[in-house]
Amino acid sequence: MKKVRILVVDDSAFSRRSITHMLEGISGVDVVGYAANGEEGIQKVITLKPDLVTLDLEMPKMDGFTLLRVLTTRFSLPVIVVSALSGADNVFKALELGALDFVTKPCCNASVELLTIKEDLQQKVVQFISHQPDVQKKSPLVQKEQHPAMVGQVPFARTGTEPHHHGFDMVAIGASTGGPPALQQIFSAFDRTYPFAICVAQHMPAGFTKPFAERLNRCSAFDVKEAEDGDQVLPGTVLIAPGGKNLQFELYGGQVIARVVAPTDSDRYIPSVDIMLASCAALYRKRVAAIILTGMGNDGSHGVRAIKEQGGLVIAESEESAVVYGMPREAVATGVVDRIVSLENIATEIIVQGGFS
Repeated sequence: MKKVRILVVDDSAFSRRSITHMLEGISGVDVVGYAANGEEGIQKVITLKPDLVTLDLEMPKMDGFTLLRVLTTRFSLPVIVVSALSGADNVFKALELGALDFVTKPCCNASVELLTIKEDLQQKVVQFISHQPDVQKKSPLVQKEQHPAMVGQVPFARTGTEPHHHGFDMVAIGASTGGPPALQQIFSAFDRTYPFAICVAQHMPAGFTKPFAERLNRCSAFDVKEAEDGDQVLPGTVLIAPGGKNLQFELYGGQVIARVVAPTDSDRYIPSVDIMLASCAALYRKRVAAIILTGMGNDGSHGVRAIKEQGGLVIAESEESAVVYGMPREAVATGVVDRIVSLENIATEIIVQGGFS
């Protein structure tokens, strides 16, 4: 099997050596070179043609955000950010600029401290290797230019079915790698008057989902918040599953409320898309639409079956727009997906299929 070629970009010689050593401990990886600043990084990308870049954001000559933009748009390269610039805004800015993932580097470069990222970095690179065929070498930033509107042109996954208006009360969305900018694009398209609620399971660690929800709230007419146990589910609201927890729903006094639940040892993905979808299916039956967006892995593939068994609608993001076509591919493979739609048309598809247009 062809080795994955990785370029390490970091202005600290110690960090470069340490990260290189961590990466070389992964089977199937070849660290082909390193760069100490952004300008050198571009030169090395041209000459070495890596498959993946690890990138520090704090660098001289050309800052990491500028280089990230160049790598994702000009070179269509997958990038894992490895940086001490770990504030939530910096993480989300990097993800919006097309970074595949983010590893938080300790502020001091002491060898013991830097080694704490080894497991996280190796896990994310292994994920990349295992999903390489599904990782689209392009940036979410250029989707709109590359893919013209396709509503009405996308075939039904199940031959012979016709559009049907569900008039759903809940839109349940699952996402992982590439999800944050995708969710931002979808939410910015909704008007406050639409009569449905939204819930989201985005794979994200604890501590990031609250600022993520606040960030999404600034670009949406809907009220977006991190879900808290006991929250009422109301039209025009979005509840984001808290990092490190699962989100479920139950009826209480005639009102649907959120339940924030600790994961079990058997939960592979947290927050779990499958658990959230199964809960929505049991409660909303045919009045729910499930949306599976970009991401690595197969979370959501069991949940969409539960949605379809109750007569709900299932939409998957298309391969052409997904940053990583892992989760949508697995959803489509179940045979229960009603519509396969490019990212820029998902909001429209929700509105049309729900009969809200």
